[in-house]
Order: sequence, then C-alpha cells, then structure tokens
Amino acid sequence: MDANVKEKYGKAYFMPPEVTYDWVKRETVAKPPVWCSVDLRDGNQALIEPMGLEEKIEFFRMLVEIGFKEIEVGFPAASDTEYQFLRALIERNMIPADVTVQVLTQAREHIIRRTFEAVKGAPHAIVHLYNSTSVAQREQVFKKSREEVKKLAVNGAILLKELAEETDGNFTFEYSPESFPGTEVDYAVEVCNAVLDVWKPSKERKAIINIPTTVQIAMPHIFACQVEYIHKHLKYREAVTLSVHPHNDRGCGISDAEFGVLAGADRVEGTLFGNGERTGNVDIVTLAMNMVCHGVESGLDFGNIMRIREKYEQLTGMHVHERTPYAGDLVFTAFSGSHQDAISKGMAWREEGKSGKRWEVPYLPIDPEDVGREYESDVIRINSQSGKGGIAFVLKQNFGLSIPAGMREEVGYLMKGVSDAGHRELMPEEIYEIFKEHYILPRQIFDIPECHFRQGGGISAEVTILCGNGKISTDGRNPEGRETIVAAGNGRLDAVSNALKQYFNISYELSVYEQHAVSKGSASKGAAYVGIRSGKETYWGVGVDEDIIRSSIAALAGAVNKLLKKEKGDIDK
Repeated sequence: MDANVKEKYGKAYFMPPEVTYDWVKRETVAKPPVWCSVDLRDGNQALIEPMGLEEKIEFFRMLVEIGFKEIEVGFPAASDTEYQFLRALIERNMIPADVTVQVLTQAREHIIRRTFEAVKGAPHAIVHLYNSTSVAQREQVFKKSREEVKKLAVNGAILLKELAEETDGNFTFEYSPESFPGTEVDYAVEVCNAVLDVWKPSKERKAIINIPTTVQIAMPHIFACQVEYIHKHLKYREAVTLSVHPHNDRGCGISDAEFGVLAGADRVEGTLFGNGERTGNVDIVTLAMNMVCHGVESGLDFGNIMRIREKYEQLTGMHVHERTPYAGDLVFTAFSGSHQDAISKGMAWREEGKSGKRWEVPYLPIDPEDVGREYESDVIRINSQSGKGGIAFVLKQNFGLSIPAGMREEVGYLMKGVSDAGHRELMPEEIYEIFKEHYILPRQIFDIPECHFRQGGGISAEVTILCGNGKISTDGRNPEGRETIVAAGNGRLDAVSNALKQYFNISYELSVYEQHAVSKGSASKGAAYVGIRSGKETYWGVGVDEDIIRSSIAALAGAVNKLLKKEKGDIDK
C-alpha cells in the first residue's frame, strides 16, 4: 500500500451546497420503493458468459413471478442478442399487462435510434438515457466543458421525445447522470432539470431521474445528503420518480439504497443477490427482506428463496455465497453452543405461545420459514463448537426426541467428541445413529425379552433376563443365559428395577424418569428416558416402542447395562 494514502486518494466526492439531515429523523420507511430489476442488463453484462436468448426469457419469467413490475431487459443497441431478446418479448406477447420493460441507451443519436427500433410495439417501456457528468469523465474522456456535457444530455432528451412520438408504443423517459459520485451535486441537478425541461413531465405522465453510485466513493450518509439535496431541488418534483442505482464498490450498496430511500428516493434499481460489474449492484433480495424484518411488506415474493437461488445460479453460472443474507446456506445456521441454546429456548418459548404473533427468537432476525427455509436443516447444525442445547434441538426437530435436561450435557459432549475427532460437521441422521448406539441399543451384558406384571397389594414383576458372555440373544430361541426373576415394587418400573438389583446384586437410585409421545415419524410410538445414579455418576438409557411400558423397561435396561459395564464388566451367571 502506498505510504501517502491521504495524498493519493483523499476526498473524491462532492457535498451538496446546502446540507440537510431530515433523512436522519426518519426511523424507517413506511412503504417499499418501486423495484426495478436490472439483472438482464447490468447483471448480464457482468457474466463471463452472458445469457443466451432462451436463458434470458427464463430469467425474465422468474422476475415476473417474484413480483417485479419494472424490468430492465437490456441495451438493445449493444448486441444482437440484446436486440432479439427484446423483440422476442414483444412479438411473443410475453410482457404481462402490469409489467414495464426498460431499455438503456447512451445519449448518442445512432444508439438512441437503434433503441427505438428495438422497442417498437412494446405495451409499455421505459427508455433510459444516460451520459457521464463527473469531473474525471468530462476532463479525461470527453474533454468537454460542463455546458457541453449538459448539451449532450439535452440533445439526447430531445431525440427521445421526438422518436417516442413517431414510434408505436407507450413510453416513459428516464435519465441518469452517470458517474454521479464524482459529479458536483448542484451541477448534476442542473443537468437533470435541463432534461426535465425538455420532457415536461406531469403527474399523469411522470419521468424518472435516476442517481447511480456508478463507483461508490462516499460513505452512505454522504450519499443520503446528496439524494436529499436532489429531492429538494428537482423541478417538477411531483411529476418525477426519483430513483437510485447503488453499486457496491465499498461494500455499502445496501446502506446507500436504504439511506437514499429515507432521503427521498421513490425507486431502487438493483439485482438479485447483488450481481453486476466489479463488486456488483445493490442486492434487492437483501433490501426487500430487510424491509420485511421491519414489518413492511416489500411487494416481492421471496417465499421460496432457495428455488430462486438455484435457478439464478443455473442461469448465470454465479455462486451465492454461504453467508449472503437470507439466501446463503449458512445464514440461519448456528454452530456455536451458546447461540444454539438461545435459539432452542427461543423456539420453545414461541411454541408455548409466549411471544404472541411477534417473531422474537434470539439470533434469528426473521422466521426462516418466511423464505422457505427449514428449521431441521438450516437453523442448528452440529460440529465440535456446538453445545447441548443445539444437539437437543436437532434430536427434537428431526426425530421427535425431547431428551431430559439432565441428559443433555452428556449427549452434547458425546457428539462434540465425535465431531472433533473427525474434524467435520455431523448430519442429523448421523447424530441419531450415534444417539441410538449409545442410549437405545446398549445391551452388551443383558436384555429383557419379556416381562409380566401382577397386581395385588402392590405391583409384582416377573422379569425374564437374557445374558451370557456379553453376547445378546433377544429372539428367545437361544435358552443359554435365560433366567426369570420375580420382584415387587411401588410401580411397574420400580418392580423391574428391584428385580435387576436383586439379580445383579447392585445398588443405584432411579433418579430420572421421563416419557413422551414421539412427534416425528410414527405418532404411535412413545419414548422413555431413564437415569440411574450410583455414587457420583448418572447412567442414561432410552427406549422407543409402541408400548410405553416396554419403552420404559428398555430405557432402564440400557441404563443398568451401562452401570454394569462400568462397575463389573461382563457377567456370566
């Protein structure tokens, strides 16, 4: 980096002659701006391999489905594909009655004429005229004075008006002082007003003045002050739609657009996922969903954002980054244990109805379901950084298992250990298999293939135990190691527990017993959790069965197997 950064770069933008900060007083916007997608022009020209005709048609249809009412379809004088695309839309009657197409043209006579040839017969089209107005462009590229550059814009505006009157179609005019960020703000307004004096817009036939951050060089609050000055000094203001077209060179495209709307802009031009030249345009997906996050309907439908993203990637060859807001693979995902715990508790709070209609889940600014994301696969994912709450959430959301609070820490350390050893994420199915192996299936020492109960003064259990040298035989066809014990207790599970204590000559406390219906998969199954305490250790077992008594006995057997394995090793009686 050059040591003389301040001398090399410094201030390259212009503050308005009069600076006001009315925009600061506005907390948020009350309604969405007019959205204009420029994916098929600005986004398309930024692709290594621009889209072909049929690909552009498919993309156009997607934009219509999303709800865009203004769509820039290209620069028809720039290439034959652009020209033929526009003609195809018009001649095949593919433009819905409530959708306006937009075309771009430089303020050069032959380009303007070619543009009107392309747009002939359009049910409604915006013809977007531009020329550069910045000091650098005036001095270095055009070598023209301020008056000469303004005259280019005015002459272009005159030709637009003349050709529109001669051409079949319904046209709206738009003008952009391109390279605005390097233009004196009052001069930009002067040029825009000169163009408007040619067009003489009315409330019934509005014109569009578009302010592009062609190369973003100022902080967002500067742009807001610039837009506010333009908003207050444009002629015919009630007959003008003030638009902004933010690029993202400093990573502030979203802020420029949001601040610009607060400062008086009525319209935003941008692209899906911020595609465009260099660092791209403002991301309309993020802008729209940011409004939804504040309780303002955006007018665009991103309810199935992953399908939109998939088609966008297929048609453009671009990749939506994993951390792109709302649409990235990982943007609703928490790996951190503390985040997972907070999300899990927030979701439980919501399920209990304590949030009312408001969305107030920690770490999640919107409900993922509103953009078609799934809690099971998107919200909490497990790796070595995860915690007990997140793992419990995955087991509940995916498999309907609500493990007891006292069990969660042990399960958490178990899963984190597996992930840490393999240096990888654990998928939900793998988490369940590990859980099943450690808590549902541990019968290395003994199993209980059957159990019968009699009720008299208390509960008596006749428990059949099957064991032998660590080998499990649960089908009853191998009589080796099979023995029946009778014991009493103050309930079925207590009676079985007493039988096990008697048979294996062990002592423990039945400290935790919980059960619930399994909410995923088969609704007829029940899950039971048993924790037994011996000394300072707690041993856990889980049972899942159509019969809650059988699942409870299986859970107890699993826990006692763990105790025996720890204290006595294999038992051969």
